[in-house]
Amino acid sequence: MTQTVITITPAPSPSQQRVTTGQTIRLHVLRHNPADPASVPHLQTFEVEQSDGMTLFMALGEIREKQDPSLQFDFVCRAGICGSCAMVVNGRPTLACRTLTRDVGPEITLAPLPFFELIGDLSVNTGSWMRSLSERLEAWCHVEEEKLDLGRIEAPMDPDLADRIFELDRCIECGCCVAACGTARMRKDFVGAIGINKIARFRLDPRDTRSDADFYELIGDDDGIFGCMSLLGCEDVCPKNLPLQTQIAFIRRKMVREGMS
Repeated sequence: MTQTVITITPAPSPSQQRVTTGQTIRLHVLRHNPADPASVPHLQTFEVEQSDGMTLFMALGEIREKQDPSLQFDFVCRAGICGSCAMVVNGRPTLACRTLTRDVGPEITLAPLPFFELIGDLSVNTGSWMRSLSERLEAWCHVEEEKLDLGRIEAPMDPDLADRIFELDRCIECGCCVAACGTARMRKDFVGAIGINKIARFRLDPRDTRSDADFYELIGDDDGIFGCMSLLGCEDVCPKNLPLQTQIAFIRRKMVREGMS
């Protein structure tokens, strides 16, 4: 069996990156359609003229509109909120809609996020994996009430604690942290920083009645918190700058203590 090897060029140094308006930028896009048996992964080059404020999303949109309508990539919000446009840009997972071409050009290599199911070209199926992860980790608030009272006034929460929970809730499930994770490349069932972050969020929430023993059953193994090698590529690439390193350390301490009790 012949194996196709694609080399992704590392990001250029800052001195090489600046692109001026009107300059031609070249996008080398990894193309492949897994639904087509005849499709072979290959890099295809497109040329686009740099404009003021152009993002990678805008450049890809121009390519699909004017050069190749078959180019596949994902987008929804175009504002760094939905996480749909995550891809590997010059070897680094990031969001296309928040990446200015002037900062990464004039030679730009694009590839789909690794780890996730490839739909085609730059489009991957993060949704199915994220949903299965949430179900596996029971990522919802567990409350012990015989009957839910929708008219009940919610108990007040300390504002500082509420801010800490909200900070972790800012995760947009883009998949960049998983794509940058060394453990995830070796363990297909590893929950990743996003899973650990979800557990940390509900561990902090006083409305969730689960104990550390309950959380230990969910992530107290090598596919959970103890599989993390602390390489912290997740924190390096998180587009929302979440404190993933802090959450990994926090949950690891709690789970070690639980495991030794």
